[in-house]
Amino acid sequence: MKTKFLLLFILTTSFTFSQRITESIQSKKLEEERTFTVSLPPNYEFDVEKKFPVLVLLDGEYLLNPFDGILKYGNYWDDLPEMIIVAINQNYDEKRFDDSDYDGTGLPSGKGAKFFEFIGFELLPYIEGKYRTQPFRIIAGHDTTASFLNFYLYKDDPVFNGYISLAPELAPQMDKRVAERLAIIKKPIFYYLAIGQGDLTDIIQGAKSLDKNISAIPNKTFSYQFDQFKGATHYSLVAQAIPQALYFIFQGYQPISMMEYKEKIATLDKGYTQYLIDKYTKLEEKFGLKLKPRLTDFKAIEAAILKNKAYLELQDLSKYAEKQYPKTTLGTYHQALYYEKSGEFKKASKEYKKGYALTEIREITRSFMLDKSESLKDKEDKSTVEEYAEPLPEENGEEKKEGE
Repeated sequence: MKTKFLLLFILTTSFTFSQRITESIQSKKLEEERTFTVSLPPNYEFDVEKKFPVLVLLDGEYLLNPFDGILKYGNYWDDLPEMIIVAINQNYDEKRFDDSDYDGTGLPSGKGAKFFEFIGFELLPYIEGKYRTQPFRIIAGHDTTASFLNFYLYKDDPVFNGYISLAPELAPQMDKRVAERLAIIKKPIFYYLAIGQGDLTDIIQGAKSLDKNISAIPNKTFSYQFDQFKGATHYSLVAQAIPQALYFIFQGYQPISMMEYKEKIATLDKGYTQYLIDKYTKLEEKFGLKLKPRLTDFKAIEAAILKNKAYLELQDLSKYAEKQYPKTTLGTYHQALYYEKSGEFKKASKEYKKGYALTEIREITRSFMLDKSESLKDKEDKSTVEEYAEPLPEENGEEKKEGE
Protein backbone atom coordinates (compact mmCIF):
# COMPACT_ATOMS: atom_id res chain seq x y z
CA MET A 1 0.00 0.00 0.00
CA LYS A 2 2.83 2.38 0.91
CA THR A 3 4.57 1.56 -2.38
CA LYS A 4 1.41 2.33 -4.36
CA PHE A 5 0.92 5.61 -2.50
CA LEU A 6 4.55 6.61 -3.11
CA LEU A 7 4.23 5.80 -6.80
CA LEU A 8 1.02 7.85 -7.04
CA PHE A 9 2.72 10.75 -5.26
CA ILE A 10 5.72 10.63 -7.60
CA LEU A 11 3.51 10.49 -10.68
CA THR A 12 1.34 13.36 -9.47
CA THR A 13 4.34 15.46 -8.50
CA SER A 14 6.06 14.76 -11.80
CA PHE A 15 2.97 15.83 -13.70
CA THR A 16 2.74 19.02 -11.68
CA PHE A 17 6.37 19.94 -12.25
CA SER A 18 6.17 18.96 -15.92
CA GLN A 19 3.97 22.01 -16.40
CA ARG A 20 6.99 24.22 -15.77
CA ILE A 21 9.63 24.38 -18.49
CA THR A 22 12.96 26.17 -18.22
CA GLU A 23 13.82 27.77 -21.54
CA SER A 24 16.52 30.05 -22.90
CA ILE A 25 16.99 32.36 -25.87
CA GLN A 26 20.24 33.53 -27.40
CA SER A 27 19.21 37.16 -27.68
CA LYS A 28 20.56 39.22 -30.56
CA LYS A 29 19.24 42.37 -28.92
CA LEU A 30 21.02 41.71 -25.62
CA GLU A 31 23.94 39.80 -27.14
CA GLU A 32 23.64 37.16 -24.45
CA GLU A 33 21.58 34.14 -23.45
CA ARG A 34 18.53 34.81 -21.29
CA THR A 35 16.62 32.18 -19.34
CA PHE A 36 12.98 32.12 -18.34
CA THR A 37 10.41 29.68 -16.99
CA VAL A 38 7.21 28.84 -18.84
CA SER A 39 4.38 27.65 -16.61
CA LEU A 40 1.64 25.96 -18.60
CA PRO A 41 -1.96 25.60 -17.38
CA PRO A 42 -2.92 22.15 -16.02
CA ASN A 43 -5.26 21.55 -18.97
CA TYR A 44 -2.80 22.64 -21.66
CA GLU A 45 -2.00 19.07 -22.76
CA PHE A 46 -5.61 17.85 -22.57
CA ASP A 47 -7.53 20.63 -24.34
CA VAL A 48 -5.38 20.75 -27.48
CA GLU A 49 -7.63 23.23 -29.30
CA LYS A 50 -7.70 25.83 -26.54
CA LYS A 51 -5.57 28.96 -26.61
CA PHE A 52 -4.48 30.91 -23.54
CA PRO A 53 -3.68 34.51 -22.55
CA VAL A 54 -0.06 35.28 -21.66
CA LEU A 55 1.29 36.72 -18.40
CA VAL A 56 4.89 37.99 -18.52
CA LEU A 57 6.50 38.27 -15.09
CA LEU A 58 9.54 40.43 -14.50
CA ASP A 59 11.45 39.34 -11.38
CA GLY A 60 10.19 35.92 -12.33
CA GLU A 61 12.19 34.02 -9.72
CA TYR A 62 10.05 35.26 -6.83
CA LEU A 63 6.84 36.39 -8.56
CA LEU A 64 6.13 33.10 -10.36
CA ASN A 65 4.90 31.07 -7.39
CA PRO A 66 2.43 33.62 -5.97
CA PHE A 67 0.98 34.50 -9.39
CA ASP A 68 0.79 30.84 -10.41
CA GLY A 69 -0.87 29.89 -7.13
CA ILE A 70 -3.57 32.56 -7.33
CA LEU A 71 -4.32 31.75 -10.97
CA LYS A 72 -4.67 28.04 -10.20
CA TYR A 73 -6.87 28.77 -7.19
CA GLY A 74 -9.06 31.17 -9.16
CA ASN A 75 -9.36 28.78 -12.07
CA TYR A 76 -10.35 25.94 -9.72
CA TRP A 77 -13.47 27.95 -8.85
CA ASP A 78 -13.82 29.18 -12.44
CA ASP A 79 -13.18 32.75 -11.28
CA LEU A 80 -10.00 33.32 -13.31
CA PRO A 81 -8.94 31.99 -16.72
CA GLU A 82 -5.99 29.69 -17.22
CA MET A 83 -2.91 31.52 -18.49
CA ILE A 84 0.52 30.77 -19.88
CA ILE A 85 3.02 32.40 -17.51
CA VAL A 86 6.45 33.49 -18.75
CA ALA A 87 8.69 34.29 -15.77
CA ILE A 88 11.94 36.03 -16.74
CA ASN A 89 14.97 35.37 -14.53
CA GLN A 90 16.51 38.69 -13.45
CA ASN A 91 17.71 38.31 -9.86
CA TYR A 92 21.42 37.70 -10.44
CA ASP A 93 24.46 39.93 -11.09
CA GLU A 94 22.35 43.10 -10.72
CA LYS A 95 20.54 42.01 -13.88
CA ARG A 96 17.15 43.48 -12.90
CA PHE A 97 18.72 46.94 -12.56
CA ASP A 98 20.59 46.69 -15.89
CA ASP A 99 17.38 45.51 -17.58
CA SER A 100 15.48 48.52 -16.19
CA ASP A 101 18.09 51.16 -17.03
CA TYR A 102 16.95 54.62 -18.16
CA ASP A 103 18.62 57.96 -18.88
CA GLY A 104 18.20 61.40 -17.31
CA THR A 105 15.10 62.08 -19.41
CA GLY A 106 13.37 59.02 -17.96
CA LEU A 107 13.48 56.92 -21.14
CA PRO A 108 14.99 53.43 -21.57
CA SER A 109 18.69 53.50 -22.34
CA GLY A 110 21.66 51.13 -22.55
CA LYS A 111 20.72 47.61 -21.47
CA GLY A 112 17.25 48.88 -20.55
CA ALA A 113 16.49 49.84 -24.16
CA LYS A 114 17.85 46.49 -25.38
CA PHE A 115 15.82 44.55 -22.79
CA PHE A 116 12.72 46.48 -23.86
CA GLU A 117 13.22 45.27 -27.43
CA PHE A 118 14.15 41.76 -26.28
CA ILE A 119 10.69 41.27 -24.77
CA GLY A 120 8.78 42.75 -27.69
CA PHE A 121 10.81 41.48 -30.63
CA GLU A 122 12.26 38.18 -29.37
CA LEU A 123 10.58 36.76 -26.29
CA LEU A 124 6.90 37.29 -27.19
CA PRO A 125 7.29 36.04 -30.80
CA TYR A 126 9.12 32.97 -29.47
CA ILE A 127 6.35 32.19 -26.96
CA GLU A 128 3.56 32.77 -29.46
CA GLY A 129 5.30 30.66 -32.07
CA LYS A 130 5.80 27.70 -29.76
CA TYR A 131 2.71 27.74 -27.52
CA ARG A 132 -1.03 28.15 -28.09
CA THR A 133 -1.65 31.76 -27.07
CA GLN A 134 -4.50 34.25 -27.14
CA PRO A 135 -3.74 37.85 -28.19
CA PHE A 136 -4.28 39.12 -24.63
CA ARG A 137 -1.08 39.87 -22.72
CA ILE A 138 -0.36 41.09 -19.19
CA ILE A 139 2.98 42.22 -17.73
CA ALA A 140 3.80 42.48 -14.01
CA GLY A 141 6.78 43.62 -11.95
CA HIS A 142 7.91 44.82 -8.52
CA ASP A 143 9.66 48.12 -7.60
CA THR A 144 12.39 48.58 -10.27
CA THR A 145 10.74 46.31 -12.81
CA ALA A 146 7.29 47.69 -11.91
CA SER A 147 8.55 51.01 -13.20
CA PHE A 148 10.13 49.48 -16.31
CA LEU A 149 6.90 47.86 -17.52
CA ASN A 150 5.36 51.33 -17.90
CA PHE A 151 7.69 52.03 -20.83
CA TYR A 152 5.47 49.82 -23.00
CA LEU A 153 2.68 52.37 -22.56
CA TYR A 154 4.88 54.98 -24.23
CA LYS A 155 4.27 53.28 -27.59
CA ASP A 156 1.23 54.11 -29.74
CA ASP A 157 0.20 50.46 -29.95
CA PRO A 158 1.36 48.85 -26.67
CA VAL A 159 2.13 45.13 -26.91
CA PHE A 160 0.48 44.50 -23.54
CA ASN A 161 -3.18 44.83 -22.62
CA GLY A 162 -2.75 44.62 -18.84
CA TYR A 163 -0.17 46.23 -16.49
CA ILE A 164 0.39 45.21 -12.87
CA SER A 165 2.74 47.68 -11.20
CA LEU A 166 3.62 46.71 -7.62
CA ALA A 167 5.35 49.44 -5.58
CA PRO A 168 7.06 51.03 -8.60
CA GLU A 169 10.23 53.09 -8.30
CA LEU A 170 9.13 55.49 -11.01
CA ALA A 171 11.53 56.88 -13.59
CA PRO A 172 11.65 60.68 -14.05
CA GLN A 173 8.41 62.17 -15.41
CA MET A 174 6.75 58.75 -15.38
CA ASP A 175 3.93 59.87 -13.08
CA LYS A 176 2.89 62.38 -15.77
CA ARG A 177 3.77 60.40 -18.89
CA VAL A 178 1.82 57.27 -17.98
CA ALA A 179 -1.32 59.34 -17.36
CA GLU A 180 -0.84 61.22 -20.62
CA ARG A 181 -0.46 57.96 -22.54
CA LEU A 182 -3.46 56.30 -20.91
CA ALA A 183 -5.58 59.27 -21.94
CA ILE A 184 -4.89 58.80 -25.66
CA ILE A 185 -4.22 55.09 -26.23
CA LYS A 186 -7.02 53.64 -28.34
CA LYS A 187 -6.85 49.93 -27.45
CA PRO A 188 -8.48 48.70 -24.20
CA ILE A 189 -5.95 48.88 -21.35
CA PHE A 190 -6.11 47.48 -17.80
CA TYR A 191 -3.82 49.26 -15.35
CA TYR A 192 -3.34 48.16 -11.74
CA LEU A 193 -1.15 50.08 -9.27
CA ALA A 194 -0.43 49.10 -5.65
CA ILE A 195 1.73 50.22 -2.74
CA GLY A 196 2.00 49.34 0.94
CA GLN A 197 1.29 51.75 3.77
CA GLY A 198 4.76 51.04 5.12
CA ASP A 199 6.51 51.37 1.76
CA LEU A 200 9.46 53.65 1.02
CA THR A 201 8.57 57.35 1.08
CA ASP A 202 9.68 57.99 -2.52
CA ILE A 203 7.62 55.06 -3.79
CA ILE A 204 4.51 56.21 -1.91
CA GLN A 205 4.85 59.78 -3.15
CA GLY A 206 5.46 58.71 -6.74
CA ALA A 207 2.55 56.27 -6.79
CA LYS A 208 0.16 58.80 -5.26
CA SER A 209 1.20 61.41 -7.79
CA LEU A 210 0.61 58.91 -10.59
CA ASP A 211 -2.76 57.95 -9.10
CA LYS A 212 -3.77 61.62 -8.89
CA ASN A 213 -2.88 62.20 -12.54
CA ILE A 214 -4.66 59.07 -13.78
CA SER A 215 -7.75 59.78 -11.67
CA ALA A 216 -7.99 63.28 -13.19
CA ILE A 217 -8.36 61.92 -16.74
CA PRO A 218 -11.91 62.66 -17.98
CA ASN A 219 -13.95 60.14 -19.98
CA LYS A 220 -11.63 57.22 -19.29
CA THR A 221 -11.42 54.58 -22.01
CA PHE A 222 -9.25 52.29 -19.86
CA SER A 223 -9.78 50.29 -16.66
CA TYR A 224 -7.84 51.46 -13.60
CA GLN A 225 -7.47 50.49 -9.95
CA PHE A 226 -5.16 51.80 -7.23
CA ASP A 227 -4.68 50.08 -3.86
CA GLN A 228 -2.71 51.11 -0.79
CA PHE A 229 -2.63 48.20 1.64
CA LYS A 230 -2.89 49.12 5.28
CA GLY A 231 -0.07 47.72 7.41
CA ALA A 232 1.74 46.27 4.36
CA THR A 233 5.45 46.65 3.74
CA HIS A 234 7.30 46.96 0.46
CA TYR A 235 7.40 43.16 0.26
CA SER A 236 4.23 41.98 1.99
CA LEU A 237 2.03 44.12 -0.27
CA VAL A 238 2.87 41.77 -3.17
CA ALA A 239 0.96 38.87 -1.62
CA GLN A 240 -2.10 41.07 -1.07
CA ALA A 241 -1.94 42.85 -4.41
CA ILE A 242 -1.67 39.87 -6.76
CA PRO A 243 -5.22 38.52 -6.25
CA GLN A 244 -6.63 42.05 -6.30
CA ALA A 245 -4.87 42.75 -9.59
CA LEU A 246 -5.97 39.56 -11.32
CA TYR A 247 -9.57 39.78 -10.17
CA PHE A 248 -9.65 43.45 -11.21
CA ILE A 249 -8.39 42.69 -14.72
CA PHE A 250 -10.67 39.70 -15.22
CA GLN A 251 -13.75 41.28 -13.69
CA GLY A 252 -16.79 39.83 -15.45
CA TYR A 253 -15.09 36.52 -16.23
CA GLN A 254 -16.70 34.81 -13.23
CA PRO A 255 -19.91 32.80 -13.49
CA ILE A 256 -23.13 34.60 -12.60
CA SER A 257 -23.09 34.95 -8.82
CA MET A 258 -26.05 35.25 -6.48
CA MET A 259 -25.29 38.95 -6.06
CA GLU A 260 -25.13 39.50 -9.83
CA TYR A 261 -28.37 37.58 -10.23
CA LYS A 262 -30.22 39.59 -7.58
CA GLU A 263 -28.88 43.02 -8.49
CA LYS A 264 -28.51 42.89 -12.28
CA ILE A 265 -30.66 40.10 -13.71
CA ALA A 266 -33.74 39.48 -11.57
CA THR A 267 -34.50 43.22 -11.61
CA LEU A 268 -34.68 43.42 -15.42
CA ASP A 269 -38.04 43.94 -17.12
CA LYS A 270 -36.88 42.02 -20.19
CA GLY A 271 -33.77 41.00 -22.11
CA TYR A 272 -32.68 38.14 -19.84
CA THR A 273 -31.24 36.03 -22.65
CA GLN A 274 -29.61 39.09 -24.20
CA TYR A 275 -27.87 39.68 -20.86
CA LEU A 276 -26.30 36.23 -21.18
CA ILE A 277 -25.31 36.81 -24.81
CA ASP A 278 -23.77 40.17 -23.94
CA LYS A 279 -21.81 38.70 -21.03
CA TYR A 280 -19.92 36.25 -23.25
CA THR A 281 -19.63 38.65 -26.19
CA LYS A 282 -17.88 41.16 -23.92
CA LEU A 283 -15.51 38.46 -22.63
CA GLU A 284 -14.43 37.76 -26.18
CA GLU A 285 -14.10 41.46 -27.02
CA LYS A 286 -12.11 42.31 -23.85
CA PHE A 287 -9.87 39.27 -23.50
CA GLY A 288 -10.12 37.36 -26.77
CA LEU A 289 -11.57 34.47 -24.75
CA LYS A 290 -14.00 32.33 -26.71
CA LEU A 291 -15.82 30.64 -23.86
CA LYS A 292 -18.76 28.31 -24.12
CA PRO A 293 -21.44 29.84 -21.85
CA ARG A 294 -21.54 28.02 -18.53
CA LEU A 295 -24.50 25.76 -17.86
CA THR A 296 -24.94 27.38 -14.45
CA ASP A 297 -25.40 30.71 -16.25
CA PHE A 298 -28.11 29.18 -18.43
CA LYS A 299 -29.84 28.03 -15.23
CA ALA A 300 -29.59 31.52 -13.73
CA ILE A 301 -31.20 33.09 -16.79
CA GLU A 302 -33.89 30.40 -16.83
CA ALA A 303 -34.64 31.13 -13.17
CA ALA A 304 -34.99 34.86 -13.87
CA ILE A 305 -37.33 34.20 -16.79
CA LEU A 306 -39.53 31.94 -14.69
CA LYS A 307 -39.48 34.28 -11.69
CA ASN A 308 -40.65 37.21 -13.81
CA LYS A 309 -43.02 35.05 -15.93
CA ALA A 310 -41.30 36.26 -19.10
CA TYR A 311 -41.94 32.88 -20.71
CA LEU A 312 -41.54 34.12 -24.29
CA GLU A 313 -37.84 34.57 -23.60
CA LEU A 314 -37.46 30.83 -23.13
CA GLN A 315 -37.56 30.65 -26.92
CA ASP A 316 -34.61 33.05 -27.11
CA LEU A 317 -32.78 30.95 -24.56
CA SER A 318 -33.56 27.82 -26.56
CA LYS A 319 -32.09 29.31 -29.75
CA TYR A 320 -28.93 30.43 -27.94
CA ALA A 321 -28.57 27.00 -26.33
CA GLU A 322 -28.92 25.29 -29.72
CA LYS A 323 -26.12 27.47 -31.04
CA GLN A 324 -23.79 26.90 -28.09
CA TYR A 325 -24.66 23.27 -27.29
CA PRO A 326 -25.98 21.79 -30.56
CA LYS A 327 -27.57 18.34 -30.58
CA THR A 328 -27.96 18.30 -26.81
CA THR A 329 -31.07 18.30 -24.66
CA LEU A 330 -30.49 21.90 -23.48
CA GLY A 331 -32.12 23.86 -26.32
CA THR A 332 -34.97 21.38 -26.70
CA TYR A 333 -35.62 21.53 -22.96
CA HIS A 334 -36.03 25.32 -23.02
CA GLN A 335 -38.33 25.19 -26.04
CA ALA A 336 -40.43 22.50 -24.37
CA LEU A 337 -40.51 24.50 -21.16
CA TYR A 338 -41.82 27.49 -23.13
CA TYR A 339 -44.70 25.38 -24.49
CA GLU A 340 -45.40 24.01 -21.03
CA LYS A 341 -45.48 27.43 -19.36
CA SER A 342 -47.65 28.82 -22.17
CA GLY A 343 -50.20 26.06 -21.62
CA GLU A 344 -49.54 24.26 -24.92
CA PHE A 345 -49.10 20.89 -23.26
CA LYS A 346 -49.37 18.71 -26.36
CA LYS A 347 -46.56 20.65 -28.08
CA ALA A 348 -44.58 20.54 -24.86
CA SER A 349 -45.00 16.76 -24.62
CA LYS A 350 -43.77 16.27 -28.20
CA GLU A 351 -40.82 18.62 -27.66
CA TYR A 352 -39.73 16.90 -24.45
CA LYS A 353 -39.95 13.55 -26.25
CA LYS A 354 -37.36 14.75 -28.80
CA GLY A 355 -34.82 14.66 -26.00
CA TYR A 356 -34.58 10.89 -26.27
CA ALA A 357 -32.49 11.23 -29.46
CA LEU A 358 -30.21 13.98 -28.12
CA THR A 359 -27.05 14.07 -26.03
CA GLU A 360 -27.75 14.40 -22.33
CA ILE A 361 -26.48 17.49 -20.59
CA ARG A 362 -26.15 17.42 -16.81
CA GLU A 363 -29.52 16.91 -15.10
CA ILE A 364 -31.42 17.21 -18.38
CA THR A 365 -31.22 13.49 -19.08
CA ARG A 366 -33.17 11.43 -21.59
CA SER A 367 -35.20 9.85 -18.80
CA PHE A 368 -36.01 13.30 -17.39
CA MET A 369 -37.22 14.47 -20.81
CA LEU A 370 -39.32 11.34 -21.34
CA ASP A 371 -40.86 11.61 -17.86
CA LYS A 372 -41.82 15.21 -18.59
CA SER A 373 -43.31 14.16 -21.92
CA GLU A 374 -45.41 11.45 -20.26
CA SER A 375 -46.65 13.76 -17.53
CA LEU A 376 -48.02 16.28 -20.06
CA LYS A 377 -49.34 14.18 -22.93
CA ASP A 378 -52.89 13.87 -21.54
CA LYS A 379 -53.25 17.41 -20.22
CA GLU A 380 -55.67 19.76 -21.95
CA ASP A 381 -54.13 22.78 -23.63
CA LYS A 382 -54.68 26.13 -21.95
CA SER A 383 -52.75 28.77 -23.87
CA THR A 384 -51.72 31.72 -21.72
CA VAL A 385 -49.00 33.36 -23.85
CA GLU A 386 -49.37 35.33 -27.07
CA GLU A 387 -47.17 34.56 -30.04
CA TYR A 388 -43.70 36.02 -29.73
CA ALA A 389 -43.69 39.30 -31.66
CA GLU A 390 -40.11 40.54 -31.36
CA PRO A 391 -37.10 38.97 -33.16
CA LEU A 392 -34.28 37.49 -31.12
CA PRO A 393 -31.45 40.06 -30.73
CA GLU A 394 -28.59 38.84 -32.87
CA GLU A 395 -25.35 37.82 -31.14
CA ASN A 396 -22.52 40.18 -32.24
CA GLY A 397 -24.88 41.54 -34.89
CA GLU A 398 -23.54 38.91 -37.25
CA GLU A 399 -26.79 38.55 -39.21
CA LYS A 400 -27.45 42.28 -39.63
CA LYS A 401 -27.60 43.56 -43.15
CA GLU A 402 -24.63 45.46 -44.46
CA GLY A 403 -24.86 49.17 -43.73
CA GLU A 404 -27.15 48.82 -40.71
